[in-house]
Amino acid sequence: MAENKILYIYRTLHAHYGVQGWWPFINGGYHPSEYDYPKNEAQVFEICLGVILTQNTTFTSVVKSLTNLHVMNSLGYKAIKNMPLDELKSAIKPSGYFNQKATYILEFISFFEKLNDKIPSREELLHVKGIGPESADSILLYAYKQPEFVVDAYTKRLLVHVGLIDEKASYHTIKKFMEEEIQEEVKESQELVILYQEFHALIVAHAKLFYSKKPYGVGCFL
Repeated sequence: MAENKILYIYRTLHAHYGVQGWWPFINGGYHPSEYDYPKNEAQVFEICLGVILTQNTTFTSVVKSLTNLHVMNSLGYKAIKNMPLDELKSAIKPSGYFNQKATYILEFISFFEKLNDKIPSREELLHVKGIGPESADSILLYAYKQPEFVVDAYTKRLLVHVGLIDEKASYHTIKKFMEEEIQEEVKESQELVILYQEFHALIVAHAKLFYSKKPYGVGCFL
């Protein structure tokens, strides 16, 4: 039987870069090989907040915004909800699009409060203003530990470069392809969550080196 190409990529990246330990927290950072995160509601919300702030920017910028909120003792959803809007916008300014993202954050908080610790469905998340497919999958995978593969621009660039998908492939097509390939060998839900988390993080680590600048993939060892 021919080796599964997607899992070959995963194993190659894992051997090269090691365990990544995503999602990082302001208090605690990365947590390699510890898969019991998030451990409480505050950490669940911090991940969701980070996902919204990460849209169209780097995580380095997001850390600055989260740190601003932390210093203001306003990293929780109740504190943010009660902040003057101008203060919220100022705190998240490093992440860019701060007017838009402030609106998205407040919309998400209204949704989050109604969950009452329930795990949201993908469909429910996609109906929240500002939450698209990548954000919904990131929230489900990292905040709620649901087996939803996250497809970002790096994932697409890498897969196009190694000839596994077409450049015009949609988010849904790539997600379906990745999940079907991985699930040929991995079936158990918790194993899938761990693999999806590590795979996404490994792709980011690799792509920062080889897929950030055009022409993409120069020097890539895959």
